[in-house]
Amino acid sequence: MSIIVLMIFSSCTSPKPVKTIENLKAGIKGETTASAKYLAFAEKAKSEGLDTIAKLFVAASKAEGIHAANHSKVLEGLGVKMDAFTPEFVVKTTEENLQAAIDGETYEQSTMYPAFLEASNAEKVEKATKSFTWAMDTEKKHKEFYTKALAMLKAHNTGSLSFGYAVCPVCGNTYEAAAVDNACAFCGTPKDKFIMI
Repeated sequence: MSIIVLMIFSSCTSPKPVKTIENLKAGIKGETTASAKYLAFAEKAKSEGLDTIAKLFVAASKAEGIHAANHSKVLEGLGVKMDAFTPEFVVKTTEENLQAAIDGETYEQSTMYPAFLEASNAEKVEKATKSFTWAMDTEKKHKEFYTKALAMLKAHNTGSLSFGYAVCPVCGNTYEAAAVDNACAFCGTPKDKFIMI
């Protein structure tokens, strides 16, 4: 009898953060899909002779993969496994792909992650809050990069885009190669640890 009471008591004192778990799963699915999609977009850009845009897509893909891995670690830390899924997306022209990327990043940084952060803060899941914040702040930068790339593509001036990128392996923060901080502005990781694309 005392064991049953103890089990009931312990389950009452540490309720599962239901909404944050749901959001972590959605975030993993979204970031994993974005990572696969951006790699496919990179291949399309290469086939169109747009190497600078292809590099941007590869860098963003790497960052999204890091976000998915971070979300997964938090989910596993909560004792929950991710459901299996297959990423689904459509590849069109590079101009259309850039617009799709802008739309996706806009949604994530203006709608999705703010809602996720509201829940993780309310449920006091600090590791989820950190992971969501890193992802949201990176998506803002990705949106800027994609917006610039689309404008340059429309102006037939893609040669002026960055020829390389650096991605923080801890939080996914993404830099143009010519404007890298000595340490990541989001998590403090030294730049010599960055992944160069």
